[in-house]
Amino acid sequence: MEHGTPSYGLWDLVIINSLIFVFFAFSFFKPQTKTDWRTFGGFSAFIVALMIEMYGFPLTIFLLSGWLTKQYPQIDFLAHDNGHLLHTIFGFKGDPHFDPLHILSIFLIGGGFWLLSSSWRILYNAQKSKVLAVTGPYHYVRHPQYVAFTLIMLGFLFQWPTIPTLIMFPILVYTYMRLGHREEAAVEREFGDEYRRYAAHTPRYFPHLKFFFEGRSHTASRVR
Repeated sequence: MEHGTPSYGLWDLVIINSLIFVFFAFSFFKPQTKTDWRTFGGFSAFIVALMIEMYGFPLTIFLLSGWLTKQYPQIDFLAHDNGHLLHTIFGFKGDPHFDPLHILSIFLIGGGFWLLSSSWRILYNAQKSKVLAVTGPYHYVRHPQYVAFTLIMLGFLFQWPTIPTLIMFPILVYTYMRLGHREEAAVEREFGDEYRRYAAHTPRYFPHLKFFFEGRSHTASRVR
């Protein structure tokens, strides 16, 4: 049997890692409205739930222990590296931190935080100038900040899936979609036809591939 030092009950790491990622999100997102705080609160709950299982109490491994022990009797799932369940289930070998899913998760998480930061800067400047945000990430999708939160959470799921976060993920994505619809109604009331023209050619969440190959600005040609 593969044994390792049990790596749970580390509540100091739960607190430290939760604070780090929540602070990162706060500094990049800077919630101001009630909708912003709901978005940030849902993401923060996801992070805390994840860190509790990653370093505090492995609830998912406990609940699946019977099946895991039967399927993988040679593996000690209380060793921290073996908490990367997808690494084991997909049959990857070696250090789980270097398997394809973990590498993909790093790109998703890093890209999500980059998108969150870039989107906030564009939105802040637009709100300060009282104009519609249509440049940067808003050139490609209407809700890049919600896309960013989704990418970050998806990245963590590839890295360390748990039952609570798997349940929370679709609920949060649905919540973000509903919040996005509400925001659009408010922005449409403020900008009227200008926003309707922008919305008619800019997807909500999934960018058109043609946007990445255009030689001229989508905004200049569509929103004026």
